[in-house]
Amino acid sequence: MPAPSLTTKRLLLRRWKEEDLPLFAQMNADERVMQYFPSILSVEESNALAEKIQKELEEKEYGLWAVEVVDVAPFVGFVGLHDQDFPAAFTPCTEIGWRLDFEYWGNGYAFEAAQKVVEYAFDTLKLPEIVSFTTAANQRSRTLMKKLGMTYNPQDDFQHPKLAVNHPLRPHVLYRLGNPAISATKPKRKK
Repeated sequence: MPAPSLTTKRLLLRRWKEEDLPLFAQMNADERVMQYFPSILSVEESNALAEKIQKELEEKEYGLWAVEVVDVAPFVGFVGLHDQDFPAAFTPCTEIGWRLDFEYWGNGYAFEAAQKVVEYAFDTLKLPEIVSFTTAANQRSRTLMKKLGMTYNPQDDFQHPKLAVNHPLRPHVLYRLGNPAISATKPKRKK
């Protein structure tokens, strides 16, 4: 079943459109947006990523939705859920992630969209937990993770296996958020 659109007070989280691709490529070529990624993306790389994202939204009930600010901007980036299975202590898992065009930073759009995605992940999909991770230096994303109520434990820090051993972005932090409805119904362990 394809992923449904989600709405908030100001935003529409939807499947991608062809006209999103040039805006996405422009965003992925911006060094400010891509500061905590291994490199900026070429137009071809950006389009290939968008194609993978679109395919996932067609095949699953979730993915990385295109974010539209209703009556303001037709495309400002993406926010959503993605399954991760690279080798790590916490995988396989479902990650919540985001990437917004620099022009739209500081308006609360990432938080608003991410709150809606968390609600959907827990209330509709009934996921037991979602995680988010980033390079240790990415304070903007870490602040958003905390604002969403995600928790950080330094014991969960890891070296991202998709980056070279000496790569400066390889040290990563992991934040977790458990589904309160599921954790509330778990039987308490006897002491």
